[in-house]
Amino acid sequence: MALVYEARHFILKTLEQPHVSRSDGGHIVIDPKVAVEDRTQLTPEQAVELVKLTMAGGEAMKTVLTRKGIDIGRINYQDNGNWRAELHVHLYGRARGAKLQPWGHALAFPPTREAFRKEMGSLEPLRPDDIAELRAEIGRLLETEKYRSF
Repeated sequence: MALVYEARHFILKTLEQPHVSRSDGGHIVIDPKVAVEDRTQLTPEQAVELVKLTMAGGEAMKTVLTRKGIDIGRINYQDNGNWRAELHVHLYGRARGAKLQPWGHALAFPPTREAFRKEMGSLEPLRPDDIAELRAEIGRLLETEKYRSF
């Protein structure tokens, strides 16, 4: 795991074994610092912060990865809790030139964590320079009027 960004209630991180490889669009996870089962257990302050971070994180992924030659056409945002029974939000970049997870198709994952590891193999995570640029871009975005006005 590599820390992408830390806010008051949440962290954005990468995974050593991402669900979407860097070249297919990349993958970031948003975790609450205090585990909750789902978003119904968030305080209003936490809920607002989560929305801001999903928006800024997705916007940063599109900007940074596209600038690095990975043509991100969209970000898929997914609340998950199937393999780990607590709230966490995945930001999946969807690159137009994706090979394993083709552009325009729904993301397809094996049904269990064990099957994922077996069937998907080792996918390329985001690189340290990607992470540094994402951190800077998220920080920059959160200082703009768009995000300060929440």
